[in-house]
Amino acid sequence: MDYIAINKKAWDKRTQTHLDSTFYDVQSFIKGLSSLNPIEIAEVGDVKGKSLLHLQCHFGQDTLSWARLGAQVTGVDLSSEAIENADKLARELSIEANFINNDIYSFGKSNSETFDIVFTSYGVLCWLADLTLWAETVASSLKVGGQFNLVEFHGFSDLIAGYSYFPSQEPDVEEEGTYTENCSGEESTVVTWPHSISEVIMALINAGINIESVNEFPYSPYQLSPEAEYVEGKGYQVMHKGRQIPLIYSIKGRKAL
Repeated sequence: MDYIAINKKAWDKRTQTHLDSTFYDVQSFIKGLSSLNPIEIAEVGDVKGKSLLHLQCHFGQDTLSWARLGAQVTGVDLSSEAIENADKLARELSIEANFINNDIYSFGKSNSETFDIVFTSYGVLCWLADLTLWAETVASSLKVGGQFNLVEFHGFSDLIAGYSYFPSQEPDVEEEGTYTENCSGEESTVVTWPHSISEVIMALINAGINIESVNEFPYSPYQLSPEAEYVEGKGYQVMHKGRQIPLIYSIKGRKAL
């Protein structure tokens, strides 16, 4: 099964739906609205004058938001439709950015450039079969002492929804729509894998990334399920037996000297 080709087809199809959605609100972004959330802004810190690689960048809103904050940005994504529109958006906004159409593993094999920061966020790891190769790509793309930041959905919420938490060699293969409000009739075949937080951390450590912090958050900037309720000034929360469940986690690391 060529899962990369299957997922590329799904994300090529999703891109136009996302561009037309209020979820991504492209017109407000064009007018100057940042697509970044407080979690990643606080975790990554000052990016002014730094080179930043954004892995799995979709059509580039977060990448270009980092550029607006002063970073020299490169975005990578497997979807040719997404990268074409990322380039188009950068030209329209006169923002200097480099976008590369490639899957993570092929990019890791061909890339020879190193960056001050490697960043990736929200729903990225489930598309990857091999976290060892992913972490090696992160490490090889960082300058010595360079910073890595991951902000990701917590596997606990997937577990509550009936998916596995612990890693598996066998993927979940499903027909599903996308997550924006205008997804009617947009089902595609997708191939995903579960990854526990410990698997993520150990893959990074084994690749030579020193972990500086790991944080978990009970609030998400996005409504992950119908039962999620909005809390003013916090985001969305999900309660299980009267208790908050973790919805987001972050990892910050640095390439070993």
